[in-house]
Amino acid sequence: MNTGKVKFFNESKGFGFIKDENSDKEYFVHANGLKDTIKENDEVTFDLEEGRKGINAVNVKLA
Repeated sequence: MNTGKVKFFNESKGFGFIKDENSDKEYFVHANGLKDTIKENDEVTFDLEEGRKGINAVNVKLA
């Protein structure tokens, strides 16, 4: 399980980006991958999964 911070999330479009706490990499997150409601600057935990356009954050929960 990874930890990070929500850098950006657009509720109306249902996607955003999470910045990994350990590597400073950013991962795409879609509303389908959320377990909790998130907003910018929330601390979250997440798993990574290969998506159509690269690695996505999934099972995203508030930390």
